[in-house]
Amino acid sequence: MKAKLEDVAKLAGVSPTTVSRMMNNRGYVSEATKQKVRSAMEELHYFPNDIARSLFNKRTNLIGLILPTTANPFFGELTFHIENLCAAHGLKVLLCNSLNRIDKEEQYAEMLMRNQVDGIIVGTHNRGILNYKRTNLAVVAIDRYLSETIPVVSSDNYEGGRLATQRLIGRGCEYILHFNGPAELETPAQLRRQAFEDMMQQRGLPHYTYEMEMPLDREDQLAVIRRALDEHPQADGIFASNDMIAASVIYEAGRRSISIPEDLKVVGYDGTAVTSSLMPQLTTIRQPIEAIANAAITMLLREIEGEFEEKAQQIVLPVELYEGTTA
Repeated sequence: MKAKLEDVAKLAGVSPTTVSRMMNNRGYVSEATKQKVRSAMEELHYFPNDIARSLFNKRTNLIGLILPTTANPFFGELTFHIENLCAAHGLKVLLCNSLNRIDKEEQYAEMLMRNQVDGIIVGTHNRGILNYKRTNLAVVAIDRYLSETIPVVSSDNYEGGRLATQRLIGRGCEYILHFNGPAELETPAQLRRQAFEDMMQQRGLPHYTYEMEMPLDREDQLAVIRRALDEHPQADGIFASNDMIAASVIYEAGRRSISIPEDLKVVGYDGTAVTSSLMPQLTTIRQPIEAIANAAITMLLREIEGEFEEKAQQIVLPVELYEGTTA
């Protein structure tokens, strides 16, 4: 039969209250008594009931993480760092892939609340879903505007867009295409597009932005890329809003016998470890993914401890240009 707390107390020769105090780190328990309890737990193969302990401590030590898809290397790497940092703080992560579907995000949000998570980190687009449910719940957004009260952590998207465009122009490009998410999405990432269009307009250069629904599978990406290259065969530069799109551009260019970087220069965005390993030649804007995860966890922990702000804070972290050979 499964061992109970009372069994541990009996074997250790102490009261159940003493065992409870030790496991919940409440009140004084001598080191000798702790060792007796540990030995009894090991002998009985006893594992503490996390739910019962959370009720006692008024914390579940659970964090919800809602993302569009971990199939995207940026979100995959972000998840790795968030989980790693949470573990260091004694927190467990409940991961939710919403695919940017409102119904799935609502279901996940409700599930997380039913599990009484201490806080939620959100990286999806659906504004307002968590706003009305936020009562006393810590919420932090990554690169998303969710409400006027939910803090946001992002990289410097405008500077990233400026660096990417400047690189292409500096390499002699005069007809640049940009692939980005839908314009109606209220996200800091839209600043990449704004920087691109600002720089091109300032120089009087032709420029075209093609919007892609997110998340997008590879065939859908290729369909948009093919249409763009068909409509603008004179294009000599591409600024892609993430490295996956940049990879699809390079693939399609090869299929058309377009030489990179001689005929077409390409700059991506994100600069994940996967990109560095599989496409070290890609010129891209590197986001500080580990720093983003660390800032989000730090801000969330502050909120969990009751340090809510009346107005949303925004942390903007620096980006850098990685100089590959594609531009």
